[in-house]
Amino acid sequence: MPVLGVVLAGGLSRRMGGGDKALRRLAGRPLLDHVVARFAPQCDAGLILNANGDPARFSGFPGPVVPDGVPGNPGPLAGILAALDYAARLHPGVKYVASVTGDAPFLPADLVARLARADGPVAMAASNGREHFTVALWPVALRPALHDALVIRLERRVGAFLRAQGAVPVEWPAEPLDPFWNINTPEDLAEAEARLSDPPSPHTRPD
Repeated sequence: MPVLGVVLAGGLSRRMGGGDKALRRLAGRPLLDHVVARFAPQCDAGLILNANGDPARFSGFPGPVVPDGVPGNPGPLAGILAALDYAARLHPGVKYVASVTGDAPFLPADLVARLARADGPVAMAASNGREHFTVALWPVALRPALHDALVIRLERRVGAFLRAQGAVPVEWPAEPLDPFWNINTPEDLAEAEARLSDPPSPHTRPD
């Protein structure tokens, strides 16, 4: 099953002080590099990056930069819709898009495989009692429903849309390290630096 991956990097990063959080340095490399190292091998149709503004700042990304198709920075659903539209237009053989965020450097190596085995119309990651709405496997066929929700009904909540589609959670262990931990603050970044020296979880692999 060919899968196109999208890394969502369109947020405003207020808690990190603004700017592109995915370009903050972790162990001498951008956060985005860590995400790509774990995610790219799982997406045999390649990766795209959802980000707005000048794409040149992401020149090291191994794929095209795709901006939101809906104005006003309406949130992650716009990035998902942009990825589904891109897949339908340029990768007609791709039926699924996997999404992750650009600030999660410890993604599991079995992310896409386990989401693909889930018994539901949409599968999303879960850990530590939380559902991670932006880490999910989306059928490209959801484009009309997502466009209607985002553009016509002005829906902004990813979780509400997923539940309306009957999404199912797929659970990962959160110990010794939650693989979906988001780096949101400078303190998180410092802790992640320390964590990189820890032995890897059996559900993750080193970069």
